[in-house]
Amino acid sequence: MAATTISPTFISAYLLLCFIVCSFKEGYALGQKSAVDTHTIHVSSLLPSSVCNSSAKASDRKSSLPVVHKHGPCSLLHQDKANVPTHTEILLQDEARVKSIHSKLAKNEAKETDAATLPARSGQVVGSGNYIVTVGLGTPKKDLSLIFDTGSDITWTQCQPCVKSCYKQQDPIFAPSQSSTYSNVSCTSTACRSLASATGISPGCSSSTCVYAIQYGDSSFSAGFFAKETLTLTSRDVFPNFFFGCGQNNQGLFRGVAGLIGLGRDKLSLPSQTASRYKNFFYYCLPSSPSLTGFLTFGYRGFSKSVKFTTLSSMSEGTSFYGIDITGISVGGRKLPISASVFTTAGAVIDSGTVITRLPPTAYATLRSAFRQAMSKYPITKARSLLDTCYDFSSYSTITVPKISFFFSGGVEVPIDVTGIFYSEDVSQVCLAFAGNRDDSDAAIFGNTQQKTLQVVYDGGRGRIGFGTGGCA
Repeated sequence: MAATTISPTFISAYLLLCFIVCSFKEGYALGQKSAVDTHTIHVSSLLPSSVCNSSAKASDRKSSLPVVHKHGPCSLLHQDKANVPTHTEILLQDEARVKSIHSKLAKNEAKETDAATLPARSGQVVGSGNYIVTVGLGTPKKDLSLIFDTGSDITWTQCQPCVKSCYKQQDPIFAPSQSSTYSNVSCTSTACRSLASATGISPGCSSSTCVYAIQYGDSSFSAGFFAKETLTLTSRDVFPNFFFGCGQNNQGLFRGVAGLIGLGRDKLSLPSQTASRYKNFFYYCLPSSPSLTGFLTFGYRGFSKSVKFTTLSSMSEGTSFYGIDITGISVGGRKLPISASVFTTAGAVIDSGTVITRLPPTAYATLRSAFRQAMSKYPITKARSLLDTCYDFSSYSTITVPKISFFFSGGVEVPIDVTGIFYSEDVSQVCLAFAGNRDDSDAAIFGNTQQKTLQVVYDGGRGRIGFGTGGCA
């Protein structure tokens, strides 16, 4: 039998194929392991632009609202420079919010308070809620800029007349007397009785009208008449008889916004009140920079089919919060040696209002150690408040940063965008945007810095949370 002759061309092609396959097995995509496991970025990109650049992705969706950073150039509040908090203030406010979340989850809240005796003391900003949307209220509708918050249930805005106190806001204060669709809610109604679960405070009663009050963990509060009104999200999305708080006594450094939209899990939250149309389904994308816009969308239309879902955990049942199960973290493509029990002991929630992701101390120490090792060639500088791993990049034009991913139950891997790894005000002090809790038993919180550019999907009807990359710029 004649021997088979193998051509040199076939051998070359075969060797090339083997090289490519072996390279991918070893993680050397494009011939560089660093291209897989690191980001290389310009240092200047760590600081936001002073000019607004609206994202096209935010404007081409139905039932969708543009999302802007409260103090970025895309917000009308940006004009009021005096009300812009310092980064130190933001981090202190963030800590107050985290303490409040931990208190609620531990069921250590104070007993219900009579609305009529709500303490009239000035507080801090409501958590750190730093993303806002604009909605219409009343007939004819009046546009209002409101913080959106997945950790709160009731929607409220300041109302005229301000019987006791109203803080300064950018929009004109809503006047019920000028709306043809406004009506107060009766003290004996089911909706009024539902306020205790939504606010943690028993409703009051004034001349047969239901009185709501809500007090936040940092002592800021809103109180007034509980009412019904027409809510306009878009020209096609109009909801009559929407329950909301018409605040006539409001204190705290709310920084110019007109109030708050509650996106939590109680039956008085916006997702629950609009469930007949949207099926308790909404999603958002937080922009990578305050100079860009994201979006908040209600209903199934337009969400990415590449979104991967993880089941809501049971640890947050009976609260406003959305619980998730963290199973691991990777730095530079390598899974960190953190015992699964570290995450299961604490549990976790995802929160749109917490700025910095909080981790059990054991998990954070491991993350910090791996990150510092990967960044060892860059000079460390002083800590900023609760952020203890900070770098001075003032002598660099570009830097190389290890990629970070979170893993959730169901095998869901969520890569953190490079803009979600750092918290910075100046290139001379750029800090790792994670912090440890006080104790391993305190719940982890997946904060909004780490959510940047992700399409985050809340499917309350099916009891799951989804994540997709590249949701917005």
